Amino acid sequence: MTMCIQAKGLVKRFKTTTALDGVDLAAPTGSILGVLGPNGAGKTTTVRILATLLRPDEGEATVAGYDALRDPVAVRSLVGLTGQYASVDEELTGLENLELIGQLLRMPSRTVKQRARELIERFGLTEASGRAVKTYSGGMRRRIDLASSLVGRPRVLFLDEPTTGLDPRSRNDLWRIVRELSADGTTILLTTQYLEEADQLADRVSVIDQGRVVAEGAPKELKRRVGAQTLQVRPVASGDVARVERILAEVTGARPVVNGDGGLVTASTDDHTRLTALSRRLDEAGIAADEVAIRLPSLDDVFLALTGHAAGGNTDTEGVSV
Repeated sequence: MTMCIQAKGLVKRFKTTTALDGVDLAAPTGSILGVLGPNGAGKTTTVRILATLLRPDEGEATVAGYDALRDPVAVRSLVGLTGQYASVDEELTGLENLELIGQLLRMPSRTVKQRARELIERFGLTEASGRAVKTYSGGMRRRIDLASSLVGRPRVLFLDEPTTGLDPRSRNDLWRIVRELSADGTTILLTTQYLEEADQLADRVSVIDQGRVVAEGAPKELKRRVGAQTLQVRPVASGDVARVERILAEVTGARPVVNGDGGLVTASTDDHTRLTALSRRLDEAGIAADEVAIRLPSLDDVFLALTGHAAGGNTDTEGVSV
């Protein structure tokens, strides 16, 4: 398997703050690598190093086969970067912004215009293409910002918390675009502090906390590492809750927990085949249920188990943006 992005032992210090303390990352060509962590964990610092905007104090990094430290010009010609905040010119129209990027990349004039129109249409901005970006909504600004990073058809795309501050609809629109880019063969490194985002998009996840990678793997693998799955039953009749408790206890060997408000009965299990046994027992007992399911631990559970605090925490104690 060819690695398009690879970092080994990245260390970066800002005065007395160690932003990165030996970070290792790897992303196969055409994959989406989610880098998950709270504010101050070191996600942005990692992206800036890989995008050749910052040099590490120690370690090495390669992007698309080129050494990011020894040959930064080659790396820059192959990557696109969308930061946490829109970086386009608000006085220019959406179309003008994309054409400007193409001119800066020294693309032929005809190619620039064609590429700009393609991206405007792809990102659903046709009707707004002639308006100044300062009139765009937050979701539209993020889309034109992402579009600008794609003008040069990059092989690698760095997305640094791209959905920060977006409403659910705009976020889902951006997720769709990211999936399409990956399907087209673009290798994507996505940093986020939203656990759901990493779960939805990433092929693999690296969890960073206090400048170190504390876990890595596919989302499902990380969830399984936390521990047991949960069987859950919500009986139609509230009078069946006690019987459901007894059946769950017998099926799982664990002590069930009852949510008094919703009538949801849950019990942990390490055996996914218990769901079949549970369904059979409920049917034999004549118990109708609105919900019978097995749930893996969420990435929220993973992060809390690995780091001892929620993903929304902030480890940046000295005010340094990392």
